Amino acid sequence: MKKESCGIAGIALDEGNAALPLFYALYTLQHRGQESAGIAVSSRKENEGGKGDISLMKGMGFVYEVFSTHQLESFKGNVGIGHVRYSTTGASKKENAEPLLVNYHKGKIAIAHNGNLVNTAELKRELQREGRVFHSDTDTEVIAHLLVKGLVRHDPIEAIGNMMKRVIGSYSLVILVDSTLIAVRDPFGIKPLCLGEINDANGGKGYVIASESTAIDMLDGTFIRDVRPGEMLMINPTQDLRAENNLESHQLCRGVNTAHCVFEYIYFARPDSILDGQLVYDVRMKIGARLAEEHGVEADMVSPVPDSGIAFAIGYAKRSGLDYEEGFIKNRYVGRTFIMPEKGSRDDAVRLKLNVVRATVEGKRMVLVDDSIVRGTTSRRIMGFLKNKGAKEVHLRVGSPPIIAPCYLGIDTPTREELLASYRSLDEIKDFLNVDSIGYLSLDGLIDSVGIAANNLCLGCLTGKYPVEIPGEECIARQLKLSHF
Repeated sequence: MKKESCGIAGIALDEGNAALPLFYALYTLQHRGQESAGIAVSSRKENEGGKGDISLMKGMGFVYEVFSTHQLESFKGNVGIGHVRYSTTGASKKENAEPLLVNYHKGKIAIAHNGNLVNTAELKRELQREGRVFHSDTDTEVIAHLLVKGLVRHDPIEAIGNMMKRVIGSYSLVILVDSTLIAVRDPFGIKPLCLGEINDANGGKGYVIASESTAIDMLDGTFIRDVRPGEMLMINPTQDLRAENNLESHQLCRGVNTAHCVFEYIYFARPDSILDGQLVYDVRMKIGARLAEEHGVEADMVSPVPDSGIAFAIGYAKRSGLDYEEGFIKNRYVGRTFIMPEKGSRDDAVRLKLNVVRATVEGKRMVLVDDSIVRGTTSRRIMGFLKNKGAKEVHLRVGSPPIIAPCYLGIDTPTREELLASYRSLDEIKDFLNVDSIGYLSLDGLIDSVGIAANNLCLGCLTGKYPVEIPGEECIARQLKLSHF
């Protein structure tokens, strides 16, 4: 089973309350995580002590379950950050929900993180030896401690630069340092992060930082650009946001190559998002067309596994000239965490989400298009449903190459032993899934469809070669240049 990657957002307004637009931004990013949600806000206007006071609200569940209209209206502050989570490190519990709020003798910071560090354990042991206490088991708290340690002696720019020298892995961050909004993206740009501009309710100006551009669209904003790998953006709380110098950019670190996560294009991101210059919908349409070129077959129809396979299937149908039909109807009222009776079957669990349209598939030779296959257990049940409803032939087409290795950089993938393609041949996979034929997209086909050079993508789960050093794994050496700050 695939899980989504966390979603983060940050908003700074001239006037007004940042909590409500943050709620809408997180709602738009809900597909990236459904375990917990949180919002932290602060006033940009300095109080008597010269520091903004950060308030935090978070809880377990979907965004609409955690926040009420009354809470949002009373949650005052025109600068804020938000987070929707699924766990890559740390258990699914309220203590690990983000943003994390840290008090230290110079003030407060709140931090929300999308990504995963690979040297968390090493850094945590070091910090604990210094006497630092941890209240969660997330890698985000490791980042927070490193920042606080730096902020005691340095300004935010130097403190974040020093943190970036220590952490290894993927991280897109939104941070409140008292009442200053900061955004940071790791030097390889593994996880997405973008910048937009909005108008507040009183005609003032505002900025939005978000994991995906759809959050900016939701707020009727204007997409400006992606946050550059290794870049830090800082919105000064004492400046009018309409001023030309209201947004500071600091290139703290620069890699020779990037390593954008290819699975953002295959699965994670919404199809209407723009990631690093590419519209995800267009990428998935190209993938579907390439699939048809590489793995054409005589059939009567093309159908997706909803919802993630839809754009792929449309592209396949257009290129192949086959009819596009919906072989499944998805129950959109079933969440990821719905409860089954203790002895309920896994078939029933899948059937609650997907129902086969017998009239569409009966007696048909169908091409079924999915975005990817991880363990293959759900795919196997889906094929069984189609055959039981009378499908004459099922030809499975997959919008990614075989997943042969785990992800260590922010995706909850199984071990190699659990991955269907890591130890089976193509014929063995076909027999396991009980399909008439199977076709995976080639690696070259994926790279061409994404439109980003292979040496600027993270392809670790598809090749077993990673952009950062991971014990026991092969590393593609990618150099970093640290800037002076």
